[in-house]
Amino acid sequence: MIEKGRISSLQMAIMMLPTIIATGILLVPAITGKFAKQDMWMSPVWASLAGFLIVYIAYHLHTHYPKETVIQYSVKIIGAVPGKVVGFLYLFFYLHINGMVLREYGEFVVGNFLIKTPMLVVIGSMAFVCALAVRGGIEVLARTAQIFVPVVIILLFFIAILLLPDLEPKKMFPIMEKGVLPSLMGAIVPSSWFTEFFLLSFLLPFLGQREKGLKWGIIAVFAVMLLMVITSLVSLLLFGGITATFTYPVFSAVRYISIADFLQHLESIVMAIWVAGTFVKVSVFFYVLVIGTAQWLDLSDYRSLVLPIGFLLVTVSFWVAPDLQTLALFLSTSSPFYLFLIQFLLPTLLLIVSVIRKKNRRNREKVPSNINNLTAAVPESGKMNE
Repeated sequence: MIEKGRISSLQMAIMMLPTIIATGILLVPAITGKFAKQDMWMSPVWASLAGFLIVYIAYHLHTHYPKETVIQYSVKIIGAVPGKVVGFLYLFFYLHINGMVLREYGEFVVGNFLIKTPMLVVIGSMAFVCALAVRGGIEVLARTAQIFVPVVIILLFFIAILLLPDLEPKKMFPIMEKGVLPSLMGAIVPSSWFTEFFLLSFLLPFLGQREKGLKWGIIAVFAVMLLMVITSLVSLLLFGGITATFTYPVFSAVRYISIADFLQHLESIVMAIWVAGTFVKVSVFFYVLVIGTAQWLDLSDYRSLVLPIGFLLVTVSFWVAPDLQTLALFLSTSSPFYLFLIQFLLPTLLLIVSVIRKKNRRNREKVPSNINNLTAAVPESGKMNE
């Protein structure tokens, strides 16, 4: 196996938490608010159903091929050439998605904090730091996530507590005024982000206790859903119907914090959340891309690919979109179909084919055994007649 490191199921769940919510925390309230209005806090609940289903699919594919990732077992499921094509699709997909994440990070940092800093410097420095973590292996990534994720969660709850005096619960009423459809419409984009839990297919083979993978995968989905609900609720109770007009509602909400004219201007907290969360997210996608490429090329070591792929990621981050508006348009329109196709439909088809092939194999094994039993019984009946 290319990767010798091992992580626990808890560490896997901790790694997945910022991988989903790092960018979602700032963007989800604005996207869901366009469709769901005052029911926007319900959209992450519906969206999480996709996450639970993806975890189930990824885990059951893992039980069929416990020591392999999707890059490897797709070849065994659908054949060498089609399997290699599927593997290439996943590698291109994760390269493209990680490039978009880096671009989102760069747009936010340059647009709100480092206005005069070239975006290449911001994106390149993040890619380089992530490359160092990826080169250290999956254990380094897991321990890094264990340090950053608790800090991110504490800072999020700290912001929510400081905003409590400004929140107005009446802004969430009337609940389901136009039925359940608006909240379901608002769940489409977040549900596509929940499909990113298919990344578990690259992490499950490296668990120390694989039987706990499903349990902690489900816990991770629930935790992501809870954080998205809290974020959406805070934005809704603060801004009400104008939430969708903000590009980053949570960042705008922090500017409302002012306690005794002393505790204010806490935008740096959002910056800390964004940087820490994005670091873990980019690193996980980066690691999956590197180890998947090594497996696709049948290499014995993945570390030699880290820096070349890191350079490619920076290049792709500028190629994905000319500006933030185009990127935001893609995320809210085409992105859900793109993510569902690669991370939901394709794994589902792989699982169905795998189950059918296993049943056919069992049926073929039963037929020879039945024939052997019949041939063994024929001489015995002949002896009885004699």
